[in-house]
Amino acid sequence: MKLGVVADDFTGASDIALTLAEAGMTVAQFIGVPQDDADPTLGAGVVALKSRTAPLEQAIAQSVAACKWLLAQGAEQIILKVCSTFDSTPDGNIGQVLDALADLLGENSVIVCPAFPENGRSVYQGHLFVNDRLLSESGMQDHPLTPMVDADLRRVLAAQSNRDVAHIPAVVVQKGAAAIAQAMGATAHLITDAISDADLIEIGRAAKGAKLLCGGSGIALGLPANFNVTAQPPKWVAITGHGAVFSGSCSRATREQVARYDAPSLQIDAARAVSGEYNIAQIADWVMAQTTPPLIYSSADPEVVREAQTQYGQGVAAEAIEKLFAALAPALAERGLRRLVVAGGETSGAVVTGLGLRALTIGPRAAAGVPLVTAGGMALALKSGNFGGPDFFAETLAMMEREA
Repeated sequence: MKLGVVADDFTGASDIALTLAEAGMTVAQFIGVPQDDADPTLGAGVVALKSRTAPLEQAIAQSVAACKWLLAQGAEQIILKVCSTFDSTPDGNIGQVLDALADLLGENSVIVCPAFPENGRSVYQGHLFVNDRLLSESGMQDHPLTPMVDADLRRVLAAQSNRDVAHIPAVVVQKGAAAIAQAMGATAHLITDAISDADLIEIGRAAKGAKLLCGGSGIALGLPANFNVTAQPPKWVAITGHGAVFSGSCSRATREQVARYDAPSLQIDAARAVSGEYNIAQIADWVMAQTTPPLIYSSADPEVVREAQTQYGQGVAAEAIEKLFAALAPALAERGLRRLVVAGGETSGAVVTGLGLRALTIGPRAAAGVPLVTAGGMALALKSGNFGGPDFFAETLAMMEREA
């Protein structure tokens, strides 16, 4: 294994696994820290954790354990994969986990770059943009768990880290790998500007030999070439049969996808989820009785989410809904569900945990940052809330049925 990735959620893990697979690396995505050794022929291993919103001590312990396992498999370089919207809270967990991994690896200078230009995420003058809007004006300011009200990544990271935070500006990045490498001499976490894939490739070239990087999936664009890997697209064997869509994300993109999806649907009510009123078996039977893959969703406008938080407390309603999805997924698998699209990082984590999956095989892209994956004879697409076009649900379910 050449590259090891510690990912702070499940959709982010799939996202960077796709980037590495499309670059020609043999990749496996592991659910949690594996107990056994990996296939020695792997080029990259991605360990998917649910640490983005976990209690801080738990997030650090899991991330360090994942890093140690990857090092034991021979990984020469570690990436801390975070969301391309860098979402966290002033209390963590990105900065503290990054500090812990840097201490473990003895790394004093760490590039930090969540840019993902293909999906409209760019870093300029140390600020994170979503398309032409600052992160704090993009809708992420309304995230129910990790609201991002500041687009200045220097301030965001400095509030979480014990280390100095510095900046590599675009004027340096655009001079190329040598200039970036020279700037990496600073003893600090280095917020690094990137507005194009070309910038990310130069950052990757500059990071050859670095023990640790931090960023979104775009940070991996330039890294496989350092190991003399050539690009080739992942293959896909068609999977047909019953399908369904789960949506727990409240992002603007996902709410539009929910509105556009023309199929039978069931909206999960927060109050009923908290009180445990839903009958999982009845919902599963209803899903399997549909001729069109139905939608089960809890996605709601920010005002509705805030009302639920006020009524039940921060995270209580979200946890109850995640538990429902975690129970529903295996109930459907037992009934023969073959295709499942999931929107939202926390929802995806709940589904994967509920299904008891330990590893995923990475297939071709369904959208930028979203691969098709297989596990246990089932096709899945685990989508970060902000990713995918308006008709992502229908298009992805159809793609699962085609050879590639």
